[in-house]
Amino acid sequence: MKDQLLIAQTIVSVLLVILILLQQRGTALGSAFGGGGEVYSTRRGVQKKLMYGTVVLTVAFIVLALLNLLS
Repeated sequence: MKDQLLIAQTIVSVLLVILILLQQRGTALGSAFGGGGEVYSTRRGVQKKLMYGTVVLTVAFIVLALLNLLS
């Protein structure tokens, strides 16, 4: 059972990294150096699904980590 949890956690972590890398980059670093004129925009379509997938995989990763710790 411990091996299955470890394999599942590894798969979830790889998928989580992929989803994070696929998300569109904002102007976070540019605003740190005085970038102005930012426009608020909502997430739509694929961006919204990527965000929800990231949240779901993050929760799954935390649950699997706790289960690994307890078993």
